[in-house]
Amino acid sequence: MVRHGRAAAGWDADPDPPLDVLGRSQAAAVAARLAASGSARPIVTSPLRRCQETAAPLASRWNVTPVIDAAVAEIPSPVGVPMGQRVAWLRQAMAGEWAALGSDYTDYRDAVAAWIGARSEDTVVFSHFVAINAAIGAATGDDRLLIASLDNCSVTTFEVDGTGGLRVVEVGTQADTLIR
Repeated sequence: MVRHGRAAAGWDADPDPPLDVLGRSQAAAVAARLAASGSARPIVTSPLRRCQETAAPLASRWNVTPVIDAAVAEIPSPVGVPMGQRVAWLRQAMAGEWAALGSDYTDYRDAVAAWIGARSEDTVVFSHFVAINAAIGAATGDDRLLIASLDNCSVTTFEVDGTGGLRVVEVGTQADTLIR
């Protein structure tokens, strides 16, 4: 799973921003890294623009058409929280556990993990900070929202055991990620 490159706007300013200049550079770099690691594989991306734009350089190198799948999309925005207050909500949520957020959010976490666990072939998935953390938590039995401060375009690798179970092979590079 690859976290998208740096977006041009924060989660509290634009519901679907493109990548900024640095994000496009990050996408090109991760494409070069993954392309050098072996032959072409299926590519799946979140429906959000920043993930699709991050996937595009690798898809071009491999001549693969990415599949867009909402199963690996961003954590749902809370109902009733205005756009400008979403980051404050997310920071507070990330300080806690999934169970404290209620069933809509534990269902989201479980759906991300189940989708990844259902992969039957090596697949490169372009997704989001919280979704990748949800998968890490499912693989390790950790209910916290924030397990790893994944950097933009970091690559986290999972192994699927054939019964839907996940094992973390490698957690992507971490940084002092600014949730903006």
